[in-house]
This record gives sequence, C-alpha cells and structure tokens, in this order.
Amino acid sequence: MLSSEIARLAGVTVRTLRHYHQIGLLPEPPRTAGGYRHYDVGHLVRLLRITRLAALGIPLSALPSVLDDPAAAEELLDELDRRAAADIERLTARRADIAALRDTGAPPDLPPELSAWRSGPASELPADMARYEHEQLVLVGHLLGSRYPASLAALFGGADEEPAASAPLTARFYALDDDTPEDEIERLVDDLVTHLGPVLARLADAPPVDAQAAALIDELGEQTLRSAQRAVLHRVRRRLARLDPLDPLDQG
Repeated sequence: MLSSEIARLAGVTVRTLRHYHQIGLLPEPPRTAGGYRHYDVGHLVRLLRITRLAALGIPLSALPSVLDDPAAAEELLDELDRRAAADIERLTARRADIAALRDTGAPPDLPPELSAWRSGPASELPADMARYEHEQLVLVGHLLGSRYPASLAALFGGADEEPAASAPLTARFYALDDDTPEDEIERLVDDLVTHLGPVLARLADAPPVDAQAAALIDELGEQTLRSAQRAVLHRVRRRLARLDPLDPLDQG
C-alpha cells in the first residue's frame, strides 16, 4: 500500500501519517524502487491502534508505552476516566449557565447569578447608565465572585424582593444630572443610606475586600458616572463610613 491508500483505510490524512513517522509512533516502511513508502497490513494494524487510542484522548507522547504495555494502558484509562468525568461536570455546569441566560435574557458575558440585579432591559435605560450598570456587574462579579464569595453574597444576597425594592432608588440615581435640585439630591442620599444599611450589616462578617478591587470598582464609576452621580456616591460613602468605619468598599 502507498501512503494515500493506508491513510484512506485508517481514516487519517497523509500529513498525519507523516507526523506519526516523525515522532516515532509508526515505523518507517521500506521504499519502492521509485522512492515511495510501501506499507503492509502490519503498518495498517498499528496505525488503526494509534488512531483508536488517540480518539480516547491518550496523548501522543504516551502512546509508545501504551501500544506495547497493556498495564500502562489500564493506568491511563483510569486517568482518562477521571478527566472525562471532570469534563462532563464542567460541561453540565456550562449548560446550566446557558439555560439560565436564556431564561433571564441576560447578556452572556454577565454572571447568571447577577442577572437579577439589572435594572431592566438595556433599551429601557439611558445608554450611558445601561453601559455602566452592565460593566459594573461584570467587574464586581469577577473581582468578588471567586476571591470574596461571602462579600458578593452580602452585596447581592438577601431577600428575593430586594432587586425590586432598590429599583426606584436606582432609577432616581440614574436620572441625576447637573440640573437636579439640591433638596432632591439630599433626599436621595438619605434614602440610599437607609437602604444600604442592611448591606453593611451583611458585610460585617465577610472578609474585607482588598484595596485594588475596591479601587477598580471606584475607577469605573469615576470614568463613567456623571459628576452629580459621583458626588452623591461620595456623600453616601461618608455617611455610611460614620455608621461603619470598616466598610470594605469605602475608599472615599
């Protein structure tokens, strides 16, 4: 058999065949007078074994020992089974995330557990606030989700009605601009401090968030929020700091 024929019978490409020769998996066959490789059925059987083992996920680097030692194959099969189980678990979790995203209509780059805390569809929010809210949730989910799960749960946990309860406050905050009257701003500051009190209580037992994470969350607000909104946040933080000077997210 020539290269093209044995490759066709084994279901591989001629390029793959050459690669197996180069790394020593498949012995070089004798050549014809014209310089072509000439394979026999023994080469085909070894090639079929190689393709079968590779399809199981055995690395090519491990194949030489597996091809010649059944005991080595058993050990590798145990490891492959563990890897396959881990892959199944990971893919099952991924499918659950996809299903949750479909159910909520949340953007796919947003952690599903935070999707309930969106104020609403982006089309119903001012464009700059929709962008800020989305980027804030992505950032907080990443910075706190893996390193500070207790802090994330404290910030976004609690009763099921909390997202709805905070929606009017969020809408008032998003509507702030340089023309907002001072008395309206002061009422919003009062209401935000009252609303955020339970959050501080939940954070009491959570580990403090490191300065870099808090600074990055602050930086996003400084870059995105309007000046009136930034001023409100600073006033709220000063008020909250008097209630709890150890507030882990207080940087101002």
